[in-house]
Amino acid sequence: MDKFIGKRLDGKYEIHDLLGVGGMAYVYRAYDRVDDRWVAIKILKEEFSNNSDFLRRFRNEAKAITLLSHPNIVEVYDVSFGDRLQYIVMEYIDGISLKAYIEQEGAIRWQEALHFTSQILLALEHAHSKGIIHRDIKPQNIMLLQDGSIKVADFGIARFSQSDTQTMTDKAIGSVHYIAPEQARGDYITDKADIYSLGVVLYEMLTGRLPFVAENAVSVALMQLQAKAAQPRELNPSIPRGLEQITMHAMEKNPVNRFQSAGEMLDDLDMFRRNPAATFHYDYQAQPGYNAPQAMDAYDNTRFTPTYDDSYEYEEEFVRSRRGARGAMAVKGVIAAAVIVLLAVGAVWLLNNWETLLEGDPSEQLEMPKLVGMLYEEVVGNEDYSSAFTFTTTEGNDPEKRPGEILKQTPNAGIMVKKGRQVELMVNGKVEQMEVPEVKNYSEADAIALMKEIGFKYKSEPVADDEVEVGKIVSTDPPAGSMADAGSIITLRVSKGPAKKKVKVPDNLKGKLVYDVTPALEDAGLVVGNITYDDSSTEAKDIVISTNPESGTEVSEGATVDILVSSGKNSEKILEKTISLPASVNQDVSLKVYRNGTVVDSVRVNPSLAGSYRLAFTGTSGVDTVIITLDDQNYMELSFDFDTGEEPAVVNQHDYIPSGTGGGDGDGGDDSSGEEEGQ
Repeated sequence: MDKFIGKRLDGKYEIHDLLGVGGMAYVYRAYDRVDDRWVAIKILKEEFSNNSDFLRRFRNEAKAITLLSHPNIVEVYDVSFGDRLQYIVMEYIDGISLKAYIEQEGAIRWQEALHFTSQILLALEHAHSKGIIHRDIKPQNIMLLQDGSIKVADFGIARFSQSDTQTMTDKAIGSVHYIAPEQARGDYITDKADIYSLGVVLYEMLTGRLPFVAENAVSVALMQLQAKAAQPRELNPSIPRGLEQITMHAMEKNPVNRFQSAGEMLDDLDMFRRNPAATFHYDYQAQPGYNAPQAMDAYDNTRFTPTYDDSYEYEEEFVRSRRGARGAMAVKGVIAAAVIVLLAVGAVWLLNNWETLLEGDPSEQLEMPKLVGMLYEEVVGNEDYSSAFTFTTTEGNDPEKRPGEILKQTPNAGIMVKKGRQVELMVNGKVEQMEVPEVKNYSEADAIALMKEIGFKYKSEPVADDEVEVGKIVSTDPPAGSMADAGSIITLRVSKGPAKKKVKVPDNLKGKLVYDVTPALEDAGLVVGNITYDDSSTEAKDIVISTNPESGTEVSEGATVDILVSSGKNSEKILEKTISLPASVNQDVSLKVYRNGTVVDSVRVNPSLAGSYRLAFTGTSGVDTVIITLDDQNYMELSFDFDTGEEPAVVNQHDYIPSGTGGGDGDGGDDSSGEEEGQ
């Protein structure tokens, strides 16, 4: 059972079910009892709550989306960065990802791709105007609603364009199939990186294929840097020439040669929308260092400006509402668009239901349910599914999904099929956990050989060290002895010897929050090493116990500093709970509180005046049982869990029968006189 489902966060958000699991967070559907609406809550995974990099990314997302307000961007309602939980409350989107739609449909009709791209550009134009670069535009982060509208989500690695930390020279962040070349190199990132990524998304929508595919991420990244993608019309001849040119222009390797803004790309899409026969001439010959491509269609030195075509205005009103200078939408254009949509819907229905037409008896036909996203065990254990279909499986591997989660199904959801039909499911394989070996003082070559033998991937990171010999391993991340997924990347910190420049480990780190200590070390020119959590410490959660080397120690610039942090499990905690008293009683009652069988409070209360009673207990560990009696009748039993520090839970609640009504005579009460109720 998921530990969050059924819980209420901050007394407001009632969590109902898990929507999905991402790289660093769980996303739940929850009900906002205060504002009476469904919301999505993204909760940072517990294993990352102590990782400064993931915390920065998660908080960047919250900071970014709270600055944004646009109909094509998922709205944020609330953020919380507490000691125990980090979460973001967002608009709940009842739809599917654009990636799922592409996988379901294959190549998307170019009119539809144009419609989606325009909305994504509107979202990017707004974000860029606020100085925010998304940096991870991909169809998995774009939600498609039932009405055809688009919502851009997941600003988890967004950066502010004026941030001086925007040059990511140590690693390229983003999804490798969609990242811009400059992002793959670790160069300075501008808003034109989002343009490139959107160009790849448009390419995939039009062709049903990614422009660059290889056996591993490194090879794909190299292709982003060096290879030339096949022209979209080679894969799908139905794509108009002008739309192909716009796609390839957005995907230029050199940022200077791309569209210079989301608005500029929107303008060209708008021109094409007005006249789908239009083509464009993107002239780079005047730009130094550019090798001109093979000649496009012959045009003059200015961008082609097509004449207005009143017979074709696909979603013209949508673009006019943004630009404000398009005029009123023609009725003829609406009718034309509607006819196109109806014809397309009819064609799709025929394609999806041809088996139904051939197989005869409609009573033997079933609509294929959506199984993608469910766990395989849930599907085969469901009698409705197991009696209607036979299942075969293939194994998939998606580290961002749960082991056993269904990644793909054939036939697709929504298609009418014959009862008993064989259904092929791609099921995510279980990721094996393995212990990270101790390789300190190993040569880099020996450490790499051991990682390969065990089944880990690796990367090397040179660090200054005053003790470990040059070329040998100082430490690993994750640290030796910890458990990590098979095939995950282990960072090998390789000694480059003492640095010429010496720096001191900052003073007074002990007793500070780890989130404050890590940037202080980085500002001092030091590298944050392994962060280890101590369960025996009585300090509060995330308080730094010690560093190695200690504060004030002089070390080489660039040396690693390990941090020991309190997990908070043995710290003193105050747990509080306010309970409601019976509202129907208007007389004084005797209230007693028992903690683990011992009376800790005994008072006379009048429910019509007080209405509630507040409990507050202090502890470090263990689970305490608290019982409330009214006139010696058992009224409520609660559980105070000091190990987790979570809000106390009501275990049992009983009816209270006032004295003189046949049950509560004050002689000890009887907890069997009323039926138990769950709270």
